[in-house]
Amino acid sequence: MSENKLLITFKSDLYNYSLKQLRYISEEGVWSIGQMYDHLIVVAHEYLDNMETCVTLNEEQPLGKTQFGEQLFRNGGFPPIKIKLPDELNSPPNNSDSKEDLIIRMDQLIQRMGQWELKVDYINPNNKVKHGGFGWLNAKEWYNLIEMHFRHHLRQKDELERYIL
Repeated sequence: MSENKLLITFKSDLYNYSLKQLRYISEEGVWSIGQMYDHLIVVAHEYLDNMETCVTLNEEQPLGKTQFGEQLFRNGGFPPIKIKLPDELNSPPNNSDSKEDLIIRMDQLIQRMGQWELKVDYINPNNKVKHGGFGWLNAKEWYNLIEMHFRHHLRQKDELERYIL
């Protein structure tokens, strides 16, 4: 499934939830579906920002990915496990957006990705920005990480839907 198809599917699924379902938190420490969407959108824009930074760099980066980063990209995605970030990076996502707000934000993300879809292959692959866990990534890798991150959250989405449907 291409990046845009996956994001369009996520966006389409938003139409199936009521506001109550979007904001429902089943227990402490578990996100709502709305929080998961907020997290995905915020992180995707961070990845796109880093991708755009790669365009502006004047110095090539000889360093590469960490061992985990190499494995992630070799496998084409995250392992099927829950990943817990350090507490300082793990503040709960926003849970106040309406369905309409999330749809607009998904549209904006899909549009922004579409603007870079054809350009990303032509960005110098040696211009890199460092990811805290994966090492030095180039623009194409940052772009591809968005789809991998959305795909990683499919399991969480299925789990959260079981609480509300």
